[in-house]
Amino acid sequence: MTLNARETGNGYIVTPPPQFDPKNTALPRSDQKKRRSCKTAVIATILILLVIILVLIIVGVTVFKVRQPRTQVVSASLEGVAPRVSFPAVRIELNVTLNLTLLIQNRNHATFKSGDGEGVLLYQGNRVGDTQLHPGLIRAKHTSTLFCLLTVEVDRFADNNLTALMSDVVGGQLQLETKTRIPGRVTFLGIFHKHIVSTSDCQIVIGFPDLNIKSQDCKNHNKL
Repeated sequence: MTLNARETGNGYIVTPPPQFDPKNTALPRSDQKKRRSCKTAVIATILILLVIILVLIIVGVTVFKVRQPRTQVVSASLEGVAPRVSFPAVRIELNVTLNLTLLIQNRNHATFKSGDGEGVLLYQGNRVGDTQLHPGLIRAKHTSTLFCLLTVEVDRFADNNLTALMSDVVGGQLQLETKTRIPGRVTFLGIFHKHIVSTSDCQIVIGFPDLNIKSQDCKNHNKL
């Protein structure tokens, strides 16, 4: 520490150096303005990032949320000849085709592309008919109609099923089950893909010999 001395008539007077006061370290005005500007820019940047993140979350929850397509059986009809049972050699002749009209609703804000689907006809849990469903493309927020033809194939009935079939035909009604499975995917912005499988299960009761559909109960399922 350097001491300052000055001469007076009475001798030398030692003057101590000025003490450091941290309160008197104020920056020049230009530096203060720069610091305030930097703080303002940092706060503004953080707020903008928070707003962008919030907007992305809202968009992701609403627009880009994958919604399951709805598959609905809107109509069912029959074509063919009423079954006949011949005696004394027990034999049953059945030529019936079940026509299903499916309505597929794409509830997403993106295109739904369906793949190769399948329709299955069941009698008492056994597969007695099937068909392939062709792929297609459904635009966002649009619906598409799909036709499914299922023919009852008698030769696919087991012996026990054939006995039950004869009993149902003689009784005047036949209960069948149909299952349709349509796989596909939803594409967002051309790069994000989400796979979906839509299925529809129907219990259908057919009346004989008029070949009318007496009742039908359908349930739809989707799996992401």
